[in-house]
Amino acid sequence: MSRTTLGIVSGLAAAGIWGGMYVVSKVVLDIIPPFALITTRLLLGGLTLYVVIRWRGPLKIAPRDFRRVFAVGIIGYGISLGLQFIGTKMSTAANGALVTSATPSFVLVFAYFLLGERISAVRIVALLVSTIGVLAVIDPRNAALDASLFWGNLALLGAALTWALYSVLIRWVTRDLDVLVVSLVAFLGGLPVSVPAGLAELATIGVGEITAWVVVGVLFLGIVCTALAMYLWNRAFALVDAGRVSLTFFAQPVVGAFLGWLFLNETITPLFILGGLLIAIGLVLASR
Repeated sequence: MSRTTLGIVSGLAAAGIWGGMYVVSKVVLDIIPPFALITTRLLLGGLTLYVVIRWRGPLKIAPRDFRRVFAVGIIGYGISLGLQFIGTKMSTAANGALVTSATPSFVLVFAYFLLGERISAVRIVALLVSTIGVLAVIDPRNAALDASLFWGNLALLGAALTWALYSVLIRWVTRDLDVLVVSLVAFLGGLPVSVPAGLAELATIGVGEITAWVVVGVLFLGIVCTALAMYLWNRAFALVDAGRVSLTFFAQPVVGAFLGWLFLNETITPLFILGGLLIAIGLVLASR
């Protein structure tokens, strides 16, 4: 398998897992507040990666590299995830899906300025086709542009920008570092933001009844959706140009909508099918 194919497959797998995360999160978030859940996910994900790294051998990273990756983690798992939760709370889920779909466009811009990646005509066409596809899947007619949602929408835009920046910076830091180690240290970077916010939530909101299914859901979110999926996402950006692999992000709403139909009795429309086909076409164009 070529580096490009492996990178695209890794990105699709990560986005697919995150799409499935929607169904589990919908249940777990009724019991555990958002930032407390982020903290739990980061700790579980970090512990999982640490065990894997130690099984391979000693954990090696120079102090300078640690600081560099830790800072990147603050952007991705502290600021970006935090803005995403704040934006979703102050706005709507439909707005969140619409605004964050701009992430690959921002990746293209950041990759041009920070990594010197060329913006080719084929890549622009692939981005446009995939963007039209994801708009068909999420149906922007469900979005709301009320003035009362302005700050929430602004936070969602900030989440899309910072996640794009994080993804490009991951390609930069993994040029000479192990992706597993980078992923672990990046998780630690999210804790200075998520831990204080999570403790504040626990003091004011508290936690609901913890059942066996909630425990299974938390383990799934921490080990599969965080440790595995984030590693695959970081691996994809280490292998393939950031602007190209970013299009795999569009698989997330497709998988989420499909699983919502499968498990939550949500509706699949003809627009969803058309959008999925357009996203697939865009990915094929990008992988050329």
